[in-house]
Amino acid sequence: MSPLPHPHSSPVSETLSFVSLLLSAMASADLRAELECSGCLNIYTNPVTLRCGHNFCRVCIDRVLDTQGGSGGYSCPECREKFPDRPALHRNITLRNIAETFLSAQPDQEESGVFCTYCVDSPVPAVRTCLHCEVSLCDKHLRVHKKSPEHVLCDPTLSMESQKCSVHKEVLKYFCTKDGSCVCMSCYVIGEHKGHEMESLDKASEKKETLRNVLQKHLTKREETEERVQSLQEHRREVEEEAAGDTERVTVLFRDLRRRLEDLEKRVLREISERAERISISIRDLEIKKEELSRKMRHIEELCNMTDPLTVLQESDTGDLCDTEDGDNEDRERHEKLLHDEGGLGVAGVLHTGLSDIITEVNVYFPIQGAADILLDGNTASNYLQISDDRKTVSESDRKQNYPETPERFQDYSQVMSGQSFSSGRHYWEVDVGGSESWRVGMCYPSIERRGWEEESSFIGCNKKSWVLDRTGNQYSVIHDSKETPLLTNVSSRLRIDLDYEAGRISFYDLCDPIRHLHTFTTTFTEPLHAGIGVWRGCIKICGGGGRCDITGTVSRIG
Repeated sequence: MSPLPHPHSSPVSETLSFVSLLLSAMASADLRAELECSGCLNIYTNPVTLRCGHNFCRVCIDRVLDTQGGSGGYSCPECREKFPDRPALHRNITLRNIAETFLSAQPDQEESGVFCTYCVDSPVPAVRTCLHCEVSLCDKHLRVHKKSPEHVLCDPTLSMESQKCSVHKEVLKYFCTKDGSCVCMSCYVIGEHKGHEMESLDKASEKKETLRNVLQKHLTKREETEERVQSLQEHRREVEEEAAGDTERVTVLFRDLRRRLEDLEKRVLREISERAERISISIRDLEIKKEELSRKMRHIEELCNMTDPLTVLQESDTGDLCDTEDGDNEDRERHEKLLHDEGGLGVAGVLHTGLSDIITEVNVYFPIQGAADILLDGNTASNYLQISDDRKTVSESDRKQNYPETPERFQDYSQVMSGQSFSSGRHYWEVDVGGSESWRVGMCYPSIERRGWEEESSFIGCNKKSWVLDRTGNQYSVIHDSKETPLLTNVSSRLRIDLDYEAGRISFYDLCDPIRHLHTFTTTFTEPLHAGIGVWRGCIKICGGGGRCDITGTVSRIG
């Protein structure tokens, strides 16, 4: 088969064309060399960069670093720069895009080794092969090739016979699902596959495109997973460093706790044993006093039995004999104390004092986080609320306050927000709701609507931007996005609201004794969070701030 004619060809134009193609090929070769990974010598796949600036396929460099892990150090395979720890791998998105663009512009052209049949002056890589004409075509000749249905185009190939039926020598166009083989039109119409269920081979291209999309999604997910692994590895190193210090502190703490507990045990046991000893001493003292009284009694009896009055009058120690109140009050008090002392108060006192000292010692080693110092933002307060000077108490007012108009102010509901916001970490704040019979307390985003009476869009708890505990009459419930969950319990006057931002949790506790867990909302926070309070009838006060909670007790769960 002769090549297609070149009607306007000339020696000069052919030479220029050849030079242009040669320069293009050289530029492509230079670019390919820059895009080859030194590990696998292929175009970069998911390229990453080391600290020294050299790039590698992630799989290639991971394999090298895994091998180096047992040698006690890491280094760049290219420049041999050493790293004390396993180096962090940073995705090179720009390089990846360049590599993908390069490959998409040259889909397996050079690797296939198939060149255009018509470019006889210089080899030009083919982009498609026509199975009907049995020729391979470059971009230029593909544009002028016939587009009729019998001309079946496929990826560049030298093995055209493999694309044709061995019986009828026709192009394979169908896949027989029953026999699991590719067949031509004759096999389908008159051959042994007649009547079988067929699928067009054109669907293979659609499946390939679908698979490419799936592959790209998997690649993205794998990259995200690798990033998570890397971030967790870095976090693990930080935790291990912290763990070393915590381990030392815990070891010292428990050694000290054991010593303190042993000392406390000795003090308590000493208190128990000394109680019996104190009673024994009192018995001994009383026995001595009893003997002294018996002696006085005998002496007095002797005096009373004397017949000579002069002898009685001459007795010099009758004053001592007649003193009947000597130490009686002290003896009675000591007797009552010892008689009714069951030992519990003394032992309990020693235990309580000793254990309090130990808890204080624990807090020195591992400080307890203090309550957040919440202050109310007057610019957000409704005109029917009054804010105290210390910005800790909010009260409902019968008269409109005529506050300045601000975009932040709640217009339709008696509500107020805190000035502080929390966008990370763990925090808690406490509130006394005993002064009001109708209220809502919780947390909300700063983007919550500030007006919207009809749709309740600004009512905390009745939108996606707020989470609250509500009291209406004698009924308690938790509310988010207008979804209400009743609490089958009464609530005391003191509440605690806990926020764990990263974990996406807002928890409510009743600070009775024992402390009760009321409810926990779980979500993923997308904005900073402010404390939010609504009050109808009465007042609500924010407790403390910046210090440790003064209510202690065990925790019981009710929801």
